[in-house]
Amino acid sequence: MSTGVDPQELPPGLALAWGLPTKTSKLGRTPSQSVEQVVEAAIDLADADGFAALSMPKLARKLGLTANAIYRYVRSRDELLVLVAETGWGPAPDLVSGADRWRTAATTWTQAMIDRCDVHPWLVDLPVRGAPMTPNLLRWTEVILESFTGAGLSPKEAIQCALLLDVYARRIAGMRRDLRQSSAGSVKSTAVQDFLLPLLHEHGYPIVAALMVGNDYSDDIEDTDVTFGLTRILDGIEGLLSENEHHHTATSKPDVV
Repeated sequence: MSTGVDPQELPPGLALAWGLPTKTSKLGRTPSQSVEQVVEAAIDLADADGFAALSMPKLARKLGLTANAIYRYVRSRDELLVLVAETGWGPAPDLVSGADRWRTAATTWTQAMIDRCDVHPWLVDLPVRGAPMTPNLLRWTEVILESFTGAGLSPKEAIQCALLLDVYARRIAGMRRDLRQSSAGSVKSTAVQDFLLPLLHEHGYPIVAALMVGNDYSDDIEDTDVTFGLTRILDGIEGLLSENEHHHTATSKPDVV
């Protein structure tokens, strides 16, 4: 399908993400790889060695290409990042439907984001350069908007609530990834607690000390912590829905003569 727009005028990667071919170079040699194979190799690199591994020279070496040949497939690293984000996030989750099921849908959506970042930890390092424009990322957006607008939010309110959940999921995923990769000692270790507890009491940290003694001061982000925060966010959205319902009821009452 032709859109009537010159792909060269679009942001990097956008036309390729929608399956529209673009001329990436003037080199005439027949390509030995496909764009999909290049993206798959880039994801393998990132899964193995993190976001820093997503460089054009490293990708070329992995594919057995020359430094210049990689540009037959993607015009720049920016274009590569768009394509690996689209493939890395993958298809959106299936959400339950129904105005009264929005909390379940929002929970599924948020948890799916966190789970996806467990599969590809480098997703949280990808730069966010604007609103979603590629098919998979737009579908992630569309399905949560459907749930929120179906429950009674305006499209503007729905996108604001989706952004709130998106930020929460990314932050949780990033913190969990960092903690998994951390080489620091655990605050739960006997040596650390024996060292810290007297100092906490001496220097005025009684609440932290009490949490530590009760084993509630942790350097882990457990599933119960994630659920606790998400529940607080959903309670806030529920409050917004109640406000909208009350406003609608008040404004729809007939004038009393």
